[in-house]
Amino acid sequence: MTGLSPEVITILMMGAVLLGVLTGFPLAIPIGGVGVIAGYIMFGAPVFDLIYSRVFALITDYTLLAVPLFVFMGSMLERSGIAERMYGALYLWLGGFRGGLAIITVLIGTIMAACVGVIAASITMLALIALPAMLKRGYSKSLASGSICAGGCLGILIPPSIMLVIYGPMAWISVGKLFMAAFVPGLVLSGLYCSYIAIRSMLQPEIAPAVPVEERAVSFFKKTIMLFTSLLPTALLILSVLGVIFFGIAPPTEAAAVGAGVATILAIAYRRFNWTVLRDTALGTVKLTAMVLLIGSCSTAFVSVFLSAGCGKVVENFILAAPGGHWGAFIIIMFICFLLGMFIDWIGILFVMVPILSPIVPVLGFDELWFAMMICVNLQMSFMTPPFAYAIFFLKGTADPALGVTTADIIRGVIPFVILIMVGLGLCVAFPELILWLPGMMIK
Repeated sequence: MTGLSPEVITILMMGAVLLGVLTGFPLAIPIGGVGVIAGYIMFGAPVFDLIYSRVFALITDYTLLAVPLFVFMGSMLERSGIAERMYGALYLWLGGFRGGLAIITVLIGTIMAACVGVIAASITMLALIALPAMLKRGYSKSLASGSICAGGCLGILIPPSIMLVIYGPMAWISVGKLFMAAFVPGLVLSGLYCSYIAIRSMLQPEIAPAVPVEERAVSFFKKTIMLFTSLLPTALLILSVLGVIFFGIAPPTEAAAVGAGVATILAIAYRRFNWTVLRDTALGTVKLTAMVLLIGSCSTAFVSVFLSAGCGKVVENFILAAPGGHWGAFIIIMFICFLLGMFIDWIGILFVMVPILSPIVPVLGFDELWFAMMICVNLQMSFMTPPFAYAIFFLKGTADPALGVTTADIIRGVIPFVILIMVGLGLCVAFPELILWLPGMMIK
């Protein structure tokens, strides 16, 4: 043991991780390295037994088996062509409104969020389908980029979401209840995005013109058939996953397996399934799952040492001492998560912060399910707040250079949507039943 106080150890360990991240190393290296080195200095060789037991418990957690299954489902669905069909159908219905294409982009992002659950896949699909269509018709680059980032990021909140699959086991909360709790807040954010686009398009019609009538000259019957045939398979997939969870037929892991199977069947039905698609989907699933487990294992090593050194109590005392009572503490927690989202991967934030914060939640008097969802909604902002902003990087990397979309265009576009997420957080605070109503209706 060292002679350092828990307060000093807390500052040193947190500072070392932040320094490691800012120097450009992948998160797993500094957070795992700090945990192992600090643990050995304080506790000696026995710390390796502690770390091993905690990491082994993490990677063998049955619930986390849903992560690769949901990733596989999303990747397979991305290649099935459903998104293109939905965009084509909604284009005919809503393209005549100012801002209609941007609203369609958010709606497609919302629908695909209930099927994909991985923002990389969602934003890539929307960037390839929606961005050229909007810019070709005179849309503002910032509005087009912002709607793609905002709509695509809903995939990590609206279930099935790997964020919720990871959160549940660490906080000892049912993943099924987290899925149901996230549904309404996700739809609230989607509604806020669409409302903002519609209002801004009315005030500034030049940034989002309506699609010419001649481009939408399709009979009502044909438009209806196109919409029905594009939405029905998606509804089937959503029901096969979320429906069986809501009605108590199967837990999330088994539901994820069903979803992966249905997504594969849809890809076959749309004649998009072949060896290349299967190989790419499987490789993408392995890579993303390996990244999640690597960051999770290294974060678990860090948190195990951090809590064993008494640093968790230091954090708890700091938060509980905040002025303004439990709401003051809540604001501090939200602000810390917001700041961390600018510099650290959301996976690392969850694996580090959830074990530290979970014991504090009952002391503050908050409902654990409500608090968990507030963290997850807050982390929506982390995908769109530089310098560490996944959504911005994915869109910039996917967009055709010929379109001339710059990083500055994307940043300007996402700022209003980040503010709308803050509004969504405020609504969930004012009306907690937005989160708690649907889980309370679940069949046990």
